[in-house]
Order: sequence, then C-alpha cells, then structure tokens
Amino acid sequence: EDEQIVTEIMRRRFFPDVITYKAWEGFHFAGHEIRITEATDYYGAVVWPSALVLCYFLETNCKQYNLVDKNVIEIGAGTGLVSIVASLLGALVTATDLPELLGNLQHNVLQNTKLKCKHQPCVKELSWGIDLEKNFPRASCHFDYIMAADVVYHHPFLDELLLTFDHLCKNDTVIMWAMKFRLDNENQFVDRFQTLFDLEVISNFPSLNITLYKAMRKGMMKV
Repeated sequence: EDEQIVTEIMRRRFFPDVITYKAWEGFHFAGHEIRITEATDYYGAVVWPSALVLCYFLETNCKQYNLVDKNVIEIGAGTGLVSIVASLLGALVTATDLPELLGNLQHNVLQNTKLKCKHQPCVKELSWGIDLEKNFPRASCHFDYIMAADVVYHHPFLDELLLTFDHLCKNDTVIMWAMKFRLDNENQFVDRFQTLFDLEVISNFPSLNITLYKAMRKGMMKV
C-alpha cells in the first residue's frame, strides 16, 4: 500500500520537455497544473518529497480537513508548493520563509494562484524565533492551520523552530507537519516537540522515510 500511494504521489510531478534557462518542475494538484521555479543555491528553493506528501494528503482529504476560508500559515514555505495547493483548496494563506527566499517564493505563488483562488495568498518574511510578537502578534494573529514540510533537518535553529511553533499555535490550531527522517536530530526534535504538543501519525511512508503528523497543543486533540 505504501508503494502504491507513493507511486501515485510521484505521478503528480512532471518535468519540462525541453531544457529552459530557468529550472522548474511541474505538479498536478487541486485540479491545476502548477509550475514551480527552483534554484539550486538554497535548500529551501527546491521541492522536497515531504511537500508532495503533504499536498497529496490535503487534496485527497479535503472533506475531513476542509481548508475553505481557513487561515493557514506555512513556515519554511521554500518554493511555495504547499501554500499554493492550500490556496487552490480555498484557504487564506500566508507563505513564510527567510528573506533571501522571498523573491522566488513570491514569483511561484503569484504565477500559480492569480485569478485562480478564492483568496489571494500573501508572502511574508519569517525568520524562526526572531521578532515573532512584532510580526505575528498573538492578540491579532489566529491561524486555523500551520503547515510545515521538511523543516527539520541538520541545522542549528531547532530551538527557534520550536519557539515559532509555540508562538503561532493557539489552542484550536492544527499543525500539519510532513517530515523526512535522516539523522538523530529529527528524532530528538520530535521528542522535544511532544513536550508542548500532542502528536498523531496520520500517514506514514517507509519507502520515502517520511511521516505525516497532525499536532495540537497538549490536551486539545479531540479523541
């Protein structure tokens, strides 16, 4: 079953017939052809398999997780694929990442959502753990969903990542988090994450070493 679903997920990806001066990949989600411009000089500027897993889940479970008119923020949005798919599914999306990635992110979001979505998504800078209250004040920012795909890897900002999850998450916020396990850092972060949040595995893909989680603040998860 794992391999069958993974095959279906990977079928959603396509590549240009001819080489162009800009590297791009194509995807089929939410009834649209999505073209993503990539860059090879940043980790966040390419599409990783965890993003495809999350997009596939959002599309195929859109009745259970109805995103229409929901406030969604994606952290570490990278190329913007997850934010684009969430927008096409009716969400009001804020796509965030580091300042050096915002140009490419904005290009992809605009190219793939303009005149196609109920709500035009916005792109905003978010450096984990920095100026969170200034840029995303708790009193006025409420997100129904936090999306994250492959944000945990070998980098020195895991404390800031956890702080960011904690800041953005209200009692009724649902975190949808796809993660590829590579090193012990991932396991250690999951353990630390569970000191603040209840975690539920909603899909698991051993052939990709990717797990898709749903999370909420401790005690808020419905049984």
